[in-house]
Amino acid sequence: MDPLSTHLESLIFVGAPAISFDQIKSALEESLAVTISDDELSALIDDLQLKYTNEAFSMEIVAMSGGFRFMTKGAYHNTVGTYLRQNTHKKLSKSALETLAIIAYKQPIPKSELEAIRGVNCDYTIHKLLEKELVEIVGRSQGPGKPLLYGTASKFIDYFGLNTIDDLPKPKEIEPADQEIGNLVTEQP
Repeated sequence: MDPLSTHLESLIFVGAPAISFDQIKSALEESLAVTISDDELSALIDDLQLKYTNEAFSMEIVAMSGGFRFMTKGAYHNTVGTYLRQNTHKKLSKSALETLAIIAYKQPIPKSELEAIRGVNCDYTIHKLLEKELVEIVGRSQGPGKPLLYGTASKFIDYFGLNTIDDLPKPKEIEPADQEIGNLVTEQP
């Protein structure tokens, strides 16, 4: 295989959502210190597209949006779709984020303390966070009634791209908003 082909293949792989012909040519010429004609590059792209038509590959190179990108072949769309539905990072609601932040910073925390901080019932939100595996039950309090204690789950760290829970910003590092409802901050001379 032509060494240019492997470099070309890597560019198409990382090009998101697609990489244009001109971007490919520019990157190859600069990184490899070579001059590539348009015809030579077109031939390399055609060869790669032909390579991926083979049944041994589950992907193909598709021309789209004025460029090229790897896509799964139609025969695998159901499998990939199932995986994506199972692992889609849906946005968290404002109430879920607030609840999650309190749990992250105050863990382990009983629901009653969480509700006292938020000022509203948190049953539904806690249920959704448990369902998404972002929080987990970490034990029981020794207080009256022995309420459940909640803490962050390992998926929380992955979801927010942290190495450990200690990587959360400290409360003093978080800048307060310039304006808050009811409190308009004005500049003073």
